[in-house]
Amino acid sequence: MKHHGNRPPAGSGEETALRLDKWLWAARFFKTRGLAAEAIQGGRVHLNGKRVKPARSVRIGDRLEIHKGEVRFELEVAALSRQRRPAPEARRLYAETEASLAQRQALLARRQAEGGRRLGHPGRPDRRQRRQARRLRGRE
Repeated sequence: MKHHGNRPPAGSGEETALRLDKWLWAARFFKTRGLAAEAIQGGRVHLNGKRVKPARSVRIGDRLEIHKGEVRFELEVAALSRQRRPAPEARRLYAETEASLAQRQALLARRQAEGGRRLGHPGRPDRRQRRQARRLRGRE
């Protein structure tokens, strides 16, 4: 029986490697494989400290660094999955480092202290701001 690519021989029951873009999609870091591939090509995902291409194989034990906006994830691949599963199951595919988790929690606390709004997004204008905008446009 022939063995092709990252798939083990039929009937062995376990993956040994998987495309990086596919793994990121299955682990729910990106909504589509296309977005995952775009992030990898844009240099926002590093595998074992290096820039890679979307088709690069990821294996259990590999270290990933993922940048999504101002959030940075550092994690180790714990399992492989070809299918996108519910979020609780997807979290079992990786183990996030303590430093990464602490950094994300600090960012969340800072955002909440600033009023809970996302940086760069002022939110909906309140009544006073709407009135000021109408005056500027000459409607009031």
